[in-house]
Amino acid sequence: MVMIPWLTSPVALHSSRDAGTCSLTPEQCAFKSSWWVFWYEADHRYALPTVALFLVAIILVTLGQLLGLLVPAHRRKSGSCFSRLFACVRLLATQQWRLGGWYTPSLGSLLLGAVGLIFFFTMTLGPRPYYWPNTRELGFGNSPPIATRTGWMALGCMPFLYVLGSKANPVSALTRIPHEKLNRWHGWIAWAMWVLALIHTFPFIIYHIWKGDLVYQWNDGGVWVTGVVALLAQTWLTVLSISWLRNRYYEFFRFSHYVAALVFIIFLFFHCDFRLSSWDYFIATAVLYTLCWTYSQLKTFFEFGWHHRALIEAVSRQTLKITIPTSRVHWRTGQHLFLRFATPDADVFTAHPFTITSLPNALDLERSELVFYARVRKGTTKRLLARATCSSTPSSVPVLLEGPYGGVSHRHLRRLCSPASTTLLIGGGDGAVFTLPLIEHYLCHAVHDLEADAPCELRVVIATRDPELTRWYRAAVRSLVTASTMLPLGWSAGEGEGKKKEEEESAGRMQSSGANGGLKIVIHETHITPDQNSSQKMIVIVAGVGKQPRSLCPEEEPQDGRHATLDEEGVGGKEALTAGVSLPVLLRQGRPPLVDIVGAEVERPPLSARTGRCVGVVSCGPASMAHDVSQAVASAQARILAGGLPGREIWLHQEGFSY
Repeated sequence: MVMIPWLTSPVALHSSRDAGTCSLTPEQCAFKSSWWVFWYEADHRYALPTVALFLVAIILVTLGQLLGLLVPAHRRKSGSCFSRLFACVRLLATQQWRLGGWYTPSLGSLLLGAVGLIFFFTMTLGPRPYYWPNTRELGFGNSPPIATRTGWMALGCMPFLYVLGSKANPVSALTRIPHEKLNRWHGWIAWAMWVLALIHTFPFIIYHIWKGDLVYQWNDGGVWVTGVVALLAQTWLTVLSISWLRNRYYEFFRFSHYVAALVFIIFLFFHCDFRLSSWDYFIATAVLYTLCWTYSQLKTFFEFGWHHRALIEAVSRQTLKITIPTSRVHWRTGQHLFLRFATPDADVFTAHPFTITSLPNALDLERSELVFYARVRKGTTKRLLARATCSSTPSSVPVLLEGPYGGVSHRHLRRLCSPASTTLLIGGGDGAVFTLPLIEHYLCHAVHDLEADAPCELRVVIATRDPELTRWYRAAVRSLVTASTMLPLGWSAGEGEGKKKEEEESAGRMQSSGANGGLKIVIHETHITPDQNSSQKMIVIVAGVGKQPRSLCPEEEPQDGRHATLDEEGVGGKEALTAGVSLPVLLRQGRPPLVDIVGAEVERPPLSARTGRCVGVVSCGPASMAHDVSQAVASAQARILAGGLPGREIWLHQEGFSY
């Protein structure tokens, strides 16, 4: 095969838009240069509308977020048009269905995806003709119109495809949608672009088979070779991103994804060969993606630096505790960091996401600790577990940080601790770790509302099949309760030690506050079949000021009752409650009835018509749990929309295991 240069000489940024003199009849010339089929304006007819489609969607979502920030809270619970508007939007965001073993995206996502599908379907099949009416003697052109328009629409998708695949990207900044949720749109755009590329390719094959010069075109190199290589790389990228393939071979997928993406964009660049404005889309893609990537890397290497070390400790056979002392990282509740462990037995080029289960140090931000609980799986976490079990003390390894990303929004965090509000934290399996920073946030901030007529409440529901999770989760909560008793009275984030008061006053306040009354935790042990005679047990965590807390384990429970308290010196009953702060943790057997739990909280009437009632639901767990929670919240939103739940507002925040 004779290879010729892949770029036409002389190279320019744009090719000419001069169509030259038409040698056909006036009618044929008018047909050839008509609006939908004129080759020299195809980029304006198809690529620019594709860009406009994505920009309009981003702008509308951004405006919706701004509206949510500007509308006062009492308007959202007043039963007015605003409350129904918010209920309608939230219904679109939460309603989903189960089809066999597959869970659909939300109704809003499906509708927005349907708009894109209709757009591409209409723009592809609407204009006629699909092929030029060429004959052996008469030729309108060598590029079939359907191939031309699908090629330009695919090119219009490219900047958004690469931007939405970045963790730090402007779309997340504008819409307040975290990158892991935008990753679904990254995948959908990839499929749309791939299908458009296939429709772009096969008409050329059909046309040149008819013309009889297919082999000659291939041997001529250039457009055909670069196009086929780009299409093969794109096929690899798209097909290997199918969830079950990606999850099964994640490490290989991650490495090959970057390699294939680089091959794809390089060969597509040569394939386009500066036709019309095609290279403008590569410039836009390169600039946006480079800014996204550079921003995250600058934070990793220059803001966070190389000096961080992670203390690795095995809290169970399947769970690691990772602690990273830091003075440089600033984060909010529920965010996650990508950790890159720089050890000989770990892949230094691979970063994995871990949820931060701690909050910044309230009194000294320079002495904060990042705490993570990680489920041991294959690869990095398995090697870290082996490293931790080899030593009697926590193993220390160098680590690079990237992030933080995601997390619960400031608006929802304010609602979590606002008067007349109830928040349900629901965690399933590994998702239990996501509830810890929210519990800590509540313990640290809810104390400001003790004098309110309608204090805030926090209900925590954990479901786990791992008996060891119950043990270390209780220990983690115990540490949070102990730490909360040490906060100075009147503390708020950013205040120093000048406001610190006596620890006894703080403990007394916490005893009468949300730590004891407003916070309730229920752990459902799904590995145990419910027993009709003994379906639940109460464990009371007692955290005394200046003392090491102790919980009443099931085997220590009194024989004559299910409820008991015990401090570190064996003091039971009321004496223990006066010695420190008590927090009951209820153990139940079997799966939690999530729909009933959410429904019961929604049905509770507001304490007053003036304050109304705000119910928040935060969940992190497997797909089945996310579906049940979403359905329960969607049902409540539908009732608000119909006027059946006056004076109420329900919001939902969900985190996923993977993306």
